[in-house]
Amino acid sequence: MDKNLLGYKGVKPVFLIVGFLTLVQSLSILLLAKWLAEVISALFAGEPLKEQWGIALLFLLAFLVRHACAMLMSHVSYRFAEATGSSMRKEMMDKLFQLGPRMVGDRGTGNLVTLVLEGVTKFRTYLELIIPRMVGMSVTPILLLLYIFTQDTTSGIILAVTMPIIIVFMILIGMTARKQMDRQLKSYRTLSNHFVDSLRGLETLKFLGRSRSHSESIATVSDRYRSATMRTLRVAFLSSFALDFFTMLSVASVAVSLGLRLVNEQMTLVTGLTILILAPEYFLPVRLVGADFHATLDGKEAGEAMKSIIDRDTVKAVVLEHGSDKHVFAWHKDTELALNDIGVDYGEGGVSSLSGVSLKFAGASKVGIIGESGAGKSTLVDILGGFLHPTSGAISINGTLVSGLTDEDWRKQTSYIPQRPYIFSGTLADNVRFYYPEASMQDVSRVVEAAGLTKLVSSLPNGLDEMIGGGGRSLSGGQEQRVALARALLSSRPIMLLDEPTAHLDIETEYELKETMLPLFAGKLVFLATHRLHWMIDMDVIVVMHQGQVAEIGTHRELVARKGAYYELIQSQLEGIH
Repeated sequence: MDKNLLGYKGVKPVFLIVGFLTLVQSLSILLLAKWLAEVISALFAGEPLKEQWGIALLFLLAFLVRHACAMLMSHVSYRFAEATGSSMRKEMMDKLFQLGPRMVGDRGTGNLVTLVLEGVTKFRTYLELIIPRMVGMSVTPILLLLYIFTQDTTSGIILAVTMPIIIVFMILIGMTARKQMDRQLKSYRTLSNHFVDSLRGLETLKFLGRSRSHSESIATVSDRYRSATMRTLRVAFLSSFALDFFTMLSVASVAVSLGLRLVNEQMTLVTGLTILILAPEYFLPVRLVGADFHATLDGKEAGEAMKSIIDRDTVKAVVLEHGSDKHVFAWHKDTELALNDIGVDYGEGGVSSLSGVSLKFAGASKVGIIGESGAGKSTLVDILGGFLHPTSGAISINGTLVSGLTDEDWRKQTSYIPQRPYIFSGTLADNVRFYYPEASMQDVSRVVEAAGLTKLVSSLPNGLDEMIGGGGRSLSGGQEQRVALARALLSSRPIMLLDEPTAHLDIETEYELKETMLPLFAGKLVFLATHRLHWMIDMDVIVVMHQGQVAEIGTHRELVARKGAYYELIQSQLEGIH
């Protein structure tokens, strides 16, 4: 059973209801076994059938009660599973938005999409099955065993001794199955990420003439997943066979013991039949748990994976001075933002992404953040965008100290353009106003023109209503960036963050996009993290990062004249910037 199971909202009342229904069901099993044995024994003794109608009706009533309880338990568990699954999906989506794009990059888009879609469905199946199974295994065998002991001590001892053996065997099989399931899940995640990456790069592969050879890579990853799945199924079939085999042997041992004593007239037929009917029922809950174990294991794994994401620490920004003013994070043209000795460490003894970063920004300005790969550019952008909370230092806004910028009020003022913006399956207009579906077509047309998409729109048969993304018209890298820019412009937010927005574009497309973007930065606080130094000429201030620290800060002319780290980057890239 999942260790987090008792922590889900509303699970305790569900356990109480299922427990009560299981108790009623167990009593009905006892009664139907007793009454069925009495009817068969009476008929075997030669009594007329018409005299057994009363007991037969009682047996039928107990039979109906048993299955009615099973239906009610299934219904209660299903409703709880549906509610919990929907809640988990919402909590996970909220958490992913809080953690930002870094989380998606670390876990893989395919992995997270699979977890949100298929993982939630498997988790619901797990909850729906595991609750009645675990309660049934805890209640029914104990109640039946106590009754059997009152009827026949020998049969009770046989059943009591064989049950632990079966449970131990189930545990051993379960440990093996878990290892196989972990391998299968790992292969599934690899397959999901590989599939998403292949779809994204399919146009490039086709252009380079590598699409056919790439199919061999897809086949290799798929075959690895197929092999892992077959190994898991092999263990599942083996455990089911072994469980049924040992259960059959236990019931057969009881049946032989009962038969010998019936022949020797040491037991009545009613008692023997009652115990013989109850023996399979005694093992049935354990068999159901074993049968559903493999069907629910992937759901359990998915639940634990989602819970690990939901429980991941996201430190809320705290106002450290002057109380808790909801207007602290408001940004205006005269607002000043200062980073004071900011650091980001990943665990004790881990490498610091940022260390001792102190910077100050004011009003509307264009800030260029440059440095080599791993210098800390993206981490700094994550701090400024509210995707990451610093592990040390503090931030001040107009002199008011705050622990970080992860507050929702700050995020509502920022727009983020990543290196590869996502194009959703929908119309061009819907993609532009994805975060603002209430925007009018006039507003969409305005930002589309400002982002330089007018030529594209005029070439589309349906204009702004043309379907793009999956199943629609494909866009080039530069056109996708313009769509992302139009989204940011539609928001009219005062702060823009761009993390390597042109890293995957050719230089001609980049310069064309640059001419469009620079005028749109006016009146905004813009943070542009890039390794393309030609952008720096147009920046108001340049922050040069090196190994998680600020190496230099100043304008392009100042840094070139200083001939420090910035000048060395220019010389190494030979971009001809003077």
